[in-house]
Amino acid sequence: MIDIQLIRENSREVIERLKVRNMDAADLVERVAEADSERRQMQKQLDDTLAESKVLARRIGELFKSGKGQEAEDLKQESARLKQQAKSLQEKLDVVASGLNELMTRLPNIPHPSVPPGNTEADNEIVREEGEAEAAAPEALPHWELTKKLDIIDFEAGTKITGAGFPVYKGKGARLQRALIAFFLDEAAKAGYTEIQPPLLVNADSAYGTGQLPDKDGQMYHVQSDDLYLIPTSEVPVTNLFRDTILKGDELPVKYTAYSVCFRREAGSYGKDVRGLNRLHQFDKVEIVQVTHPEKSYQALDEMVDHVAALLKKLELPFRVARLCGGDLGFAAALTFDLEVWSGAQGRWLEVSSVSNFETYQSHRLKLRYRSPEGRNLLAHTLNGSALALPRIVAALLENKQDQNGVIIPEVLRPYTGFDRIQE
Repeated sequence: MIDIQLIRENSREVIERLKVRNMDAADLVERVAEADSERRQMQKQLDDTLAESKVLARRIGELFKSGKGQEAEDLKQESARLKQQAKSLQEKLDVVASGLNELMTRLPNIPHPSVPPGNTEADNEIVREEGEAEAAAPEALPHWELTKKLDIIDFEAGTKITGAGFPVYKGKGARLQRALIAFFLDEAAKAGYTEIQPPLLVNADSAYGTGQLPDKDGQMYHVQSDDLYLIPTSEVPVTNLFRDTILKGDELPVKYTAYSVCFRREAGSYGKDVRGLNRLHQFDKVEIVQVTHPEKSYQALDEMVDHVAALLKKLELPFRVARLCGGDLGFAAALTFDLEVWSGAQGRWLEVSSVSNFETYQSHRLKLRYRSPEGRNLLAHTLNGSALALPRIVAALLENKQDQNGVIIPEVLRPYTGFDRIQE
């Protein structure tokens, strides 16, 4: 969450910068400032009461030692009153602190100064484009038709077993999925990321730590009987490895990668843009996560974007990189770059990766710190990115690499698939 010190010292700056998100935060920031002031005043009252009680307890002990029992007994009544007052103040302080925290969780991260203004993805800034976004041949099929023709993904079977958004991969379709996962993990390992195999369910504290709760409560699958959440991305369990942790400064950066199945309700999604693999409730993804020194996090962000771009080049897919505008920026992110691949058969760009710097927003929630050379415990910066999400990568590969005889497998994947073509 946002550093409360920034709101104390420059609430106007916070309000102005949140306007980039198209958010009028003036009232909420004012309420936060008032709640914080009340909490600090109450904390001072409690500290003063506890200090007075401590002095009195020492005095009572001295009186008993000097044989002045009656004076000591008289003071014990005052001591009991102070203890009761402290208990009452602590209870009130807990309520005020809880209310302040609830208000703070409603404030999204402050956008980085480079985030452009705007409302939707149409306002995102294209910063890089590689490859030709060419129209497909007239006979080219969208992947939902092509996969049926090649018998490699069965959307109807998935709907029968579970529901829409849960496809069944078959034969070379399943092998292609496995090949992509192995390829992405191997490339991450080459880039210095340590592989992690995390749980697929997390508790509420973990979802809160990375910003999914309370913001995306309705977008996650919740197992009510156990109060656990199916992960929307492996970022959540991997980043939570560092919850309540103090890292040594020379341990930074920490770089982890993880493959996982991901689950998203995608409530409210409908229309032609969600057909086939374009938007699923269950999908596979390889994630990269970094914990860095604050002064090096934006260098790390550029390196992560370059890593994902290199994967797309090796897969021979035309792509572009977009800097997200304020209205399209995720709740916890300070700056995000989306990487999109071109789908000739659909005639549009498909987002396949988001790479974000959260600065200290997640670290505040996680209590994730590092020890500086001076011995101070400071908040680290966290970053994560998709490297890569499989559904739209598979869609783009099938649609862009199709010919009259089927689909050509990119050369870099052939050692993983064991075949160079998918055909009827």
